[in-house]
Amino acid sequence: MKQWMNKWVITLLVSVLILSGCGLYLLIERSNRNHSLLENKSASSAMNQARLLASETMTYLEQHHYSIEEHSDQLQRMCSEQNLNLLLVDLKGNVIFNSDSEHPQSVIDIKTTIYYDHYPTTNNSSELKFVFPVTDMASGQQVANAIFTVPEKFLNIPKDSTTTYIFTMAIIISILIVFMLVILFRRKMQQEMITPVQQLKRHAEVILKGDYEQRVEYVHGGEMGELYSMFDQMRMEIMDLNQRRDAGEKAHKELISNISHDLKTPLATIRAYIEAVRDGVCPDMDTLMEYIQVMHAQSDKMTALIDDLFVHAIRELGQITVRLTEQYSRPLFTQILTPIGHFVATRGVIYEGPDEVPDVLIKADAARIEQVVMNLVTNALKHTSAGDRISIHIEQIIELGPEYSGMQKNSNMLRIAVADTGEGILPKDIPFIFERYYQGQSDKPHTLGEKRSNGSGLGLSICKTIVEAHNGNISFHSSKNQGTTFYFTIPVH
Repeated sequence: MKQWMNKWVITLLVSVLILSGCGLYLLIERSNRNHSLLENKSASSAMNQARLLASETMTYLEQHHYSIEEHSDQLQRMCSEQNLNLLLVDLKGNVIFNSDSEHPQSVIDIKTTIYYDHYPTTNNSSELKFVFPVTDMASGQQVANAIFTVPEKFLNIPKDSTTTYIFTMAIIISILIVFMLVILFRRKMQQEMITPVQQLKRHAEVILKGDYEQRVEYVHGGEMGELYSMFDQMRMEIMDLNQRRDAGEKAHKELISNISHDLKTPLATIRAYIEAVRDGVCPDMDTLMEYIQVMHAQSDKMTALIDDLFVHAIRELGQITVRLTEQYSRPLFTQILTPIGHFVATRGVIYEGPDEVPDVLIKADAARIEQVVMNLVTNALKHTSAGDRISIHIEQIIELGPEYSGMQKNSNMLRIAVADTGEGILPKDIPFIFERYYQGQSDKPHTLGEKRSNGSGLGLSICKTIVEAHNGNISFHSSKNQGTTFYFTIPVH
């Protein structure tokens, strides 16, 4: 673009110079011709006027040239009336009559003084000289020369017009203006387009190298300012995406590490109990069943971790599937809640199931709903201790939706609430509860000196994804040391 602009400016300047030179040449030629014509016109006009002015005197001279001395007074009077000075000389240059008494002359040089058909200017620039031949009326031969001096003010001589010079100056000024405009155009293009684009290129190279911290600023407005603003916004978006990617990769690595650690513990427990059974440590059937129950609980824990990891993986690939089928809510939730009571009771926590489950038609994926309920119950167990209570309530509600055309739209929903009387969620954790990989902290004391796992940080995030896939929503309410209640809804058909 810069090269193109330089070539364009140079071409334009050369073209302007060529055109200006041609115009000036033509203008000068025309001015010279006009000046020559004006001179000829002025000379012809002056001669004609002088002839008219001196015609009476010339007639008198032609009639009385042989007795000038007798008629000198008359000639003097006629010259005064016509505002003329007359110098009459014979053919040899001898002065016969001179009306100018202040400058007496007796002889003149005919070769240097007598010129016909033009008027040489005297030393006094305000006077003009005209020479006319005096002829004898009878013979028609020249007998003398009459040299008239006429004040210029008594002649109407055409003056050279100043229009040509004004026009010439206008062209010169126009050429200078064109030069200035071209230079200003080049400077403006350089400052407001080429330089900003080059700076933008350098910023792009910096971003390409992975440096997103340098701000892209442009102090002027206009289209280039808007481009810089959008570019800086894009830089911030890229920086934010890059930070999210780094945080996601870090959290993903921590997730794999945590799940690997959490899987290792139940595997080691199961293996130890299997080895104990194989070695005959169990003396009776009751002990064997107790061992089997422990192994079953540990396998359930492993299954839950693997399910969370699987759902997370397929969600990352955009392939999480929720198959909604029409079914009644009562048999669905009865089947889901039946084993939960035993699961909670084995942790030393009191379980309260729903008094009644509404039997309404819903569209749901039974396996995914069970996963949501189990994740919420598991999350409640993390924040409760022995003697605390976990309760589940299911009710049909009418939700008031957003205003639409001045009328409120009603939504028939089935709401499931999972409440606990545990320690509650810390205020600092509340904004991030549904964030992926986020693991809230707990003030619950550890039992038996063991380190308690906070889980994978995927449970509540997965719950949110599944509930929203059912066209419902999930929320919670928590108070410190007063417990937490999670709510999720499913539309009723």
